[in-house]
Amino acid sequence: MTKPAEITRRAKSNLAFAFMCVPQDRRPDLNVFYAFCRVVDDIADDTSRPPEEKRMALQKWMQAIEEDDHPQNSLEAQVVDMRKRHSIEASLLQEIIRGCESDLSPQRFETWEELQQYSYRVASTVGLILLPLFGASQQAREYSISLGHCLQLTNIIRDVGEDLQNGLRIYLPLADLQRFQYTEDDLAKHVYDERFLSLMNFEADRAERIFEETARLLPPGDRKALRAAEVMRKIYYSLLRQMRRGQFRVFDRRYRISTLRKFGIMIRQCIS
Repeated sequence: MTKPAEITRRAKSNLAFAFMCVPQDRRPDLNVFYAFCRVVDDIADDTSRPPEEKRMALQKWMQAIEEDDHPQNSLEAQVVDMRKRHSIEASLLQEIIRGCESDLSPQRFETWEELQQYSYRVASTVGLILLPLFGASQQAREYSISLGHCLQLTNIIRDVGEDLQNGLRIYLPLADLQRFQYTEDDLAKHVYDERFLSLMNFEADRAERIFEETARLLPPGDRKALRAAEVMRKIYYSLLRQMRRGQFRVFDRRYRISTLRKFGIMIRQCIS
């Protein structure tokens, strides 16, 4: 079995990168949590397995989080141990699994409020679990919830074409598509016109407002503990601005922040 530290080391995600800001003694638990997130996400994204088989695998994880009789050193045992030592509610980890499970079927959200409920499950809960792992206080709960929403919305903007192709998923609120008279068929055909640009700028404006609100919500006493979270916020904000400058050519390219730029963000955050 691959060890949690190895899973994190091999990952190319911004979250795993941000862990470099965290003191060494906190990293083992962060690696366990990241490995859990990676495993359940990979189950949901595995195109070689039928949906019902994936659903059963996710349900096993739902049960495993509350059980104690796991083989020693198994990931399940390490997740339960981490959860108990940090007094993390099992329901928060289970919300992440429910979010992955909901991706097994084509996704549609009528309104921003509906999308926020999904975003809370797959992103904000991650932030809430990370609070004790980072050594932050519960005063940062609203910050973590808000951070999850702006990061998730930025992902949705970046992956809008890919999500529909790979899993028949449209995460943008249908009310927003209707607002700009842009249809699901237009999205499937990668129609790039003024309607699409107006839609993307509308979503980016919303994301920017949430980024700004997130920054205001950071408790001064938790600034040091939440350096890694702030690295994430700044990387994703840079990604959002990059997409806007590039006129949201998300059908033709995958926007990324270079490793050098990420290191610059991290170094500035760690010495601030």
